[in-house]
Amino acid sequence: MTCPCLPPVGTALIFLLVAQLGTGLKCVCQLCTNKTCETGADGACWNSVMLIDGKEEAVKSCLSPSQMKGQVFCYSSRNVSKRNCCFTDFCNNETLHLHPERPSGGNSWSSLELVMVTLVPVCLLCVSILLWVHTLHGQRCIYRKANKNDMEETLDDQMSPDKHLKDLIFDLSTSGSGSGLPLLVQRTIARTIVLQESIGKGRFGEVWRGKWRGEDVAVKIFSSRDERSWFREVEMYQTIMLRHENILGFIAADNKDNGSWTQLWLVSEYHEHGSMFDYLNRYTISVEGMVILAVSLASGLAHLHMEIIGAQGKPAIAHRDLKSKNILVKKNGTAVIADLGLAVKHDSVTNTTDISSNHRVGTKRYMAPEVLDDTINMNTFESFKRADIYSLGLVFWELARRCPVTGIYEDYQLPYYDMVASDPSLEDMKKVVCDQKLRPNIPNQWQSCEALRVMGKIMRECWYANAVARLTALRIKKTVSQETCVLFRGCYHVSYCHSRYDRGKCFILVNE
Repeated sequence: MTCPCLPPVGTALIFLLVAQLGTGLKCVCQLCTNKTCETGADGACWNSVMLIDGKEEAVKSCLSPSQMKGQVFCYSSRNVSKRNCCFTDFCNNETLHLHPERPSGGNSWSSLELVMVTLVPVCLLCVSILLWVHTLHGQRCIYRKANKNDMEETLDDQMSPDKHLKDLIFDLSTSGSGSGLPLLVQRTIARTIVLQESIGKGRFGEVWRGKWRGEDVAVKIFSSRDERSWFREVEMYQTIMLRHENILGFIAADNKDNGSWTQLWLVSEYHEHGSMFDYLNRYTISVEGMVILAVSLASGLAHLHMEIIGAQGKPAIAHRDLKSKNILVKKNGTAVIADLGLAVKHDSVTNTTDISSNHRVGTKRYMAPEVLDDTINMNTFESFKRADIYSLGLVFWELARRCPVTGIYEDYQLPYYDMVASDPSLEDMKKVVCDQKLRPNIPNQWQSCEALRVMGKIMRECWYANAVARLTALRIKKTVSQETCVLFRGCYHVSYCHSRYDRGKCFILVNE
């Protein structure tokens, strides 16, 4: 058997190998005369395709046993050559290609098939999840709608047109946790308020008088950049069991988006007399009026400082910015503490206080000595309560100055008015209060009036440089309450003045 000369890619070598083959397998041989060849014993049929000058060149022939030892001729190179060795007659009759289509029944997969096999199950899984989520969302919407309808029916009953705001607050807050109205009620009230006039501006916002069903309410409006202050104050007002007759009555909180910016609303009770600062600037007060304001103020601070233990207990709270501008005067002559934006709560379980990193907060004129000189013990919550007591003493001084002594009324002044400028710095206040240890002047003529004498004594005990020696809010409340009963002959026993009802009866006698 003879073969013509082979083309490039080792044709001469293959020709010699084929010529030497003995009997064995019969294979297709493109270069042989009869187009066939025989392998020796243990030989193989060889089928090859190579990429030469960008074209596929196929070679079919026989492999001798010596060539099969290393299986070199059977190795393929990706995208350059493909070789196949087989061991049955004419098994190399198949034409190979470098990029073949997968034969029917074969095990190889094309890229498109692999993508389809991967993506189709994933898509089906995603569709199933979406259908499940949609079904679950639909069920929740139905449930919420049913609950909302039930709640709206309940609210419609509770928020009937003939119901006053105070009745609504009493029904919905005192019967629950005592932390305020339900959120839906708050939003309903806030979004039906009509603003009437601006009545003041504070550190974080502007205060307006508004109308809700013909009743006056106060609306403190924060800008969106003061969201943290708004959130903090709302959080404080919604503390469980905080509601008290001498703490400003919180009504609602809501956010208003009027297109160009967002307003944050805090709605509270409206008191036409305004702050104690404004009230004392406009009016002088009688001794009885001073005592009423003092005892109600001490009562509100005592409730704020007090921890109520129980399932629905109240944490102890320190105000940290007590001053006459943050105290409002009610129509009956009593006081309510307002503006809890800088207040802190105490967790008695963990003995921690939720205080920010900046502990020098408040109004410089009313800061306690330990706050001014930065010696306050931040690890003890009692330190913040004692700082409140110092500020309370200054407010009592403002009150007492507006009472008559032998028929003479003094002009209203802020504490330390004669020692520092109208807007003192921390250094100014520290020099006067800490270094020189000065305090507001207590006139000698106050000794001629029992109520003023008692108030002067309380002030001195509130202003001690040693914070531990200061009175507590509860002690002040009891001391001033005793003075109330001495002044008002309508209640003869001290215990009378310790209850809400009887103390109110004493106030009525004054108003009459």
